[in-house]
Amino acid sequence: MRTPIDTGDTAWMLVSTAFVLMMTIPGLALFYGGMVRKKNVLATLIQSFMICCIGSLVWMVAGYSLAFSTGSPWIGDLSRVMLHGVADNFRDGVDSAFTLGAGTAAAVPMTIPESVYMMFQMTFAVITPALITGAYAERMKFSSMCLFTVAWLLLVYAPVAHWVWSPTGWVAGLGAVDFAGGTVVHINSGVAGLVCAIILGRRKGVGTEDLSPFNLTYAIIGASLLWVGWFGFNAGSALGANGRAGMAMLTTQVAAAAGGVAWMIVEWARTGKPTALGIISGAVAGLVAITPAAGFVLPGSAVVIGLIAGAGCFWSATWLKHRFGYDDSLDAFGVHGTGGIIGAILTGAFAYGPLSATSSNPVGTVASVHQVLAQIEAVGVTVVWCVIMTTVILKVLDLAMGLRVSPEEELEGLDMVLHGERIN
Repeated sequence: MRTPIDTGDTAWMLVSTAFVLMMTIPGLALFYGGMVRKKNVLATLIQSFMICCIGSLVWMVAGYSLAFSTGSPWIGDLSRVMLHGVADNFRDGVDSAFTLGAGTAAAVPMTIPESVYMMFQMTFAVITPALITGAYAERMKFSSMCLFTVAWLLLVYAPVAHWVWSPTGWVAGLGAVDFAGGTVVHINSGVAGLVCAIILGRRKGVGTEDLSPFNLTYAIIGASLLWVGWFGFNAGSALGANGRAGMAMLTTQVAAAAGGVAWMIVEWARTGKPTALGIISGAVAGLVAITPAAGFVLPGSAVVIGLIAGAGCFWSATWLKHRFGYDDSLDAFGVHGTGGIIGAILTGAFAYGPLSATSSNPVGTVASVHQVLAQIEAVGVTVVWCVIMTTVILKVLDLAMGLRVSPEEELEGLDMVLHGERIN
């Protein structure tokens, strides 16, 4: 029997999908583009745009199938390659709802078409490698970036997405939860960014030259677009127009606000001035940390998560980075890696059962030591897999074609060297 779609749920998911796409283009593009030097602005903007193009095609061809078809607990199969079968439920021009993990004991009936679910997940796959660019900004070859994106999506992102979000994934089987991407998106991208920063090495002039942002107005506009788009990211992960989406939207707002306030206070106390870059970075840190928790915690807990993330990410982006000497150019690890780890673990400490309760699980996910340990385990396996596979991909690419532009090209700027264009 064909199950009709819920039009309200489908409408909300279409809107959420557009919101999440806006997070990458133009949100993240402007956020990162405003933080680099003038000679690298266009190159940084086009990285996010090109990754949107590449990621969309990789997801359609094989990424979605590897992440969300049944397969094994470790990886999906190839039954949805080139989106084979996604249109099988159409009759007389009308689609019907699909079941995620159909044919398994963990099957999850959906109220939306598979095309909408696939597209929603595509926007997550697009933004995750785009986040990594913040760590290697101003020094990676464009050609290497393109191939790295393809390989990383297939070998790192798709497996982790399957482990965590597929009903048959083995990390999900541990009892760990991730509402909208704390492990899959933020820890994954942040840790990959850290690996990139270490392997590529520091930018020329770090510590001796002025590397201040060209245009913080761009960065503030980008951060604002990210904040608005994040409602699609988090509230959309409820996969329907329902009360859990409403709570996820509320917790997202207050966590972002708390993150911005926390970073501002810590920076103000330490340096004597609250910077624009710091305040927007703190808000993004709050957004990152609430991502895994958004549909599991109450607003008061969300504020605590945001406050801890704002202060913790400030520490990571300043003291930790300088202590170990890596050049995480735009703090991809400092904000996304650190914030994702904080949020994922605190989800286990603050989870409120009724928000996630179902008829098959009337208690829901409840805060406990056991849940915290499950969250830590999920964080650990994500970090280990990401470090190993990202390192392998980078080393192979470096041997095959090189990763980094020459010192002379870096001095001239990537806009002219790689693209033959510049901002006048």
